[in-house]
Amino acid sequence: MKVAVVGVQGDVEEHVLATKRALKRLGIDGEVVATRRRGVVSRSDAVILPGGESTTISKLIFSDGIADEILQLAEEGKPVMGTCAGLILLSKYGDEQVEKTNTKLLGLLDAKVKRNAFGRQRESFQVPLDVKYVGKFDAVFIRAPAITEVGKDVEVLATFENLIVAARQKNVLGLAFHPELTDDTRIHEFFLKLGETS
Repeated sequence: MKVAVVGVQGDVEEHVLATKRALKRLGIDGEVVATRRRGVVSRSDAVILPGGESTTISKLIFSDGIADEILQLAEEGKPVMGTCAGLILLSKYGDEQVEKTNTKLLGLLDAKVKRNAFGRQRESFQVPLDVKYVGKFDAVFIRAPAITEVGKDVEVLATFENLIVAARQKNVLGLAFHPELTDDTRIHEFFLKLGETS
């Protein structure tokens, strides 16, 4: 199994390491590669869009053709995960901040997201969440977005302060938090198996 981590910005190396550990725990032989170039995602079995600055990541993935490859992978039923800014990019609709910056979204998750949903004064925090299919998970939030609305095909996996912070639509997983910043690989393991269960 080959997993691509879009290496434009964000916790790229942390996702690479967490995914390698998750593959090992699942007993799956595979490789994890960080990429900034077109042609790698299209030859992968799964893709991760890490956090970072959503406007910048959006411009780069759309101008470099990586966005088309992510869309194709999702269409093929392969696992796609976005964390923090990656969640914003996976979503269909953004808030006024997203619109104001003309951030292009992939639209793979029938959801509306709000940037910096927990306010700038709470730039980062860690909180235990009940994540469906995973259980208790210590989630790290850093200037996190949240999902404010979902379509009927979206399954809510976790909430915090009455906002959705984890959701899934078939093989697409969106998280407002950073699972790669913990030693717990269960969310990465769940992600890697999404292609089987979608």
